[in-house]
Amino acid sequence: MAAAPGTGICCLIAAWNEAPRIAAVLAAVSGHPMLAEVIVVDDGSTDGTAEVAAGFAGVRVLRLPRNGGKTAAVLAGVAATGCPMVLLLDADLTGLDAAAITRLITPVIVGRADVAISLRGNAPRLWRAIGLDYISGERLVPRAMLAEIGARGLPRFGLEVAMNRLWLARRARIAVIRWPGVASPAKSAKQGHWRGLRADLAMLRDLCATVPAHRLAAQIHGMRRQRIPARPSPARHTSDVSPAHGQS
Repeated sequence: MAAAPGTGICCLIAAWNEAPRIAAVLAAVSGHPMLAEVIVVDDGSTDGTAEVAAGFAGVRVLRLPRNGGKTAAVLAGVAATGCPMVLLLDADLTGLDAAAITRLITPVIVGRADVAISLRGNAPRLWRAIGLDYISGERLVPRAMLAEIGARGLPRFGLEVAMNRLWLARRARIAVIRWPGVASPAKSAKQGHWRGLRADLAMLRDLCATVPAHRLAAQIHGMRRQRIPARPSPARHTSDVSPAHGQS
């Protein structure tokens, strides 16, 4: 059942040929008390992804007739929800549980942060060392911000860096949540070595088409500067901070 407009958090999962993996993700979010609705956008899958998702109670499935890429799939889901906040999750995660979802959502809900992003346990070593995976697909974001990004026209996989750019422009407070037990498989593990390599190169091309390559390092630096402390200061309480975007 869809959430009433203007209430709660929508969990939005864009999926393409993830039938073997999406059930583990849906098990973590289906029925989660902090989520008003869960939407899976099936991006033209040919392997039964939509059927697996439809087997979970309370999960709404949007089926796109052809594969258009992650950006288009996410924006289709954004258009289908009235929730003011959107939790974006990749469909292939392993080790995800309800507690990890709660940790990602909480800093925004209590007003300590405006947005949140995950740092998975198998993120590249450099990203774990600097405490930020700037292209992580697991984020809590105001729906209005995603809608604004969608109006600009993006390539298939330019969504994350476009989101980063807007976070920086708005000086959003960013909560980086470490998920040491959560992993995302490499494309080569799902598609084979050469197909996975081509997919990685296509994603890199789209990233650089959205944000010039020489600006990506500056984007990472700016996001690190806008991170909030991992733990709240003892001197501050949730009642002392203004609510996050989209919260009343």
